[in-house]
Amino acid sequence: MDELYILTNDGIVLFNHVYTEKVETQLFGALLSAINSFSEEVSDGGLSNFELSSRQFILFKKNDLLFIGSSSKKVKKEIISKQLEIIAEKFIEKYPILDKKGEWDSDITIFEPFEEDIKEIFEDSVQKFWKGF
Repeated sequence: MDELYILTNDGIVLFNHVYTEKVETQLFGALLSAINSFSEEVSDGGLSNFELSSRQFILFKKNDLLFIGSSSKKVKKEIISKQLEIIAEKFIEKYPILDKKGEWDSDITIFEPFEEDIKEIFEDSVQKFWKGF
């Protein structure tokens, strides 16, 4: 997995890990949320993944949050899904305030320290990449 987005059902990006930001983060989150909402209306269960050019996006939903991982199409979807599941558990455990309606003041900067919690997942990806050479 190369990139990670964690967003609310209404499209607010709580956290993201990207190497190069190509689109404004909150705009991208709103777009993904809209696509997911549309897909839930059209089919039961909604969207679980989609592809753009040479990239794939895998979606994992838990506790009214959307965890989205992006990678090359060469990476198996099951691997990304498992990583997203692990990340979701860590995030929800670290930030229980999201479960308490009305207690979170919408300040997304409180989620910035989560970068340290997932560092090893992204370091592993980089190390695997370099070992391939």
